[in-house]
Amino acid sequence: MPDTEDLTSGARFQPGVAAQHTAFPLRGCGSLDWGMQSRLARIFRPTTWRTVMLAIDHGYFLGPITGLERVDLSIVPLLPDADALMTTRGMIRSTVPPASRTPIVLRASGGPSILKELSDEQIAVSIEDAARINASAVAVQVFIGGEHETQSVRNMTRLVDEGQRLGIPVLAVTAVGKELTRDARYLRLATRICAELGAHFVKTYYCDKDFETVTSACPVPLVMAGGKKLPELDALVMAYRAIEAGAAGVDMGRNIFQSTTPSAMLRAISAVVHESMKPEDAYEQYVRPATQQSPISMEVA
Repeated sequence: MPDTEDLTSGARFQPGVAAQHTAFPLRGCGSLDWGMQSRLARIFRPTTWRTVMLAIDHGYFLGPITGLERVDLSIVPLLPDADALMTTRGMIRSTVPPASRTPIVLRASGGPSILKELSDEQIAVSIEDAARINASAVAVQVFIGGEHETQSVRNMTRLVDEGQRLGIPVLAVTAVGKELTRDARYLRLATRICAELGAHFVKTYYCDKDFETVTSACPVPLVMAGGKKLPELDALVMAYRAIEAGAAGVDMGRNIFQSTTPSAMLRAISAVVHESMKPEDAYEQYVRPATQQSPISMEVA
């Protein structure tokens, strides 16, 4: 019914108070549409605007590697402690519980296996299917310097265009070929190309020297890739240094699920990223006690 008695007083309109607007603080994302920002705010924790993503998409070209033989047993219990899960649509529909509150970053490119030329990827998921899955973002591999560099860049730009249409952000994942050097000069080149061509956030590897130049040259959030399995303390140190150098988070897989204490390691990484906890302190608080209590020693590849 209409408000015929007009009980609202003029004072409640507060004409002397300017309209309130909260700026979106994620780097380079302030002018994105509301839906894009909302999805990014699922991935990047709003209290810190950083993220700890759990990457388990390795099977799309590597098959069932150590730690991912049974995702239902090894990964699903970890989901509550991850800010986002990077995985494939097949694993989502077959294994990830629909009631999970962990946002999905959906692997959207693929094609060749580890037995073939990896840079020969194509878009493997439509943006409509990403929307049906309720993905918070889609991820695409970009092979700067690879044999099929242009094709992979085109995959990314097509997903950016489609993502803009439906409000779904695109994560560009920079991949380093066997013949390329993983140094700051290369990482600056790869991440900047992805950002310039529209990626909403970028994932790349860490380098010991001048990593801060990589993060500062990238105008959108940069997430550090975990890479190969390291000793737990070394992985914590790498994450800490990446955050200190300006990374907006980490996306770790093998350093989590191939750990002898995956749950403790995930919580330790989260403490480093979100609380700026020193890596030694995170190890002592989370990993060492769990290692001493764990009766199982997992062999890692």
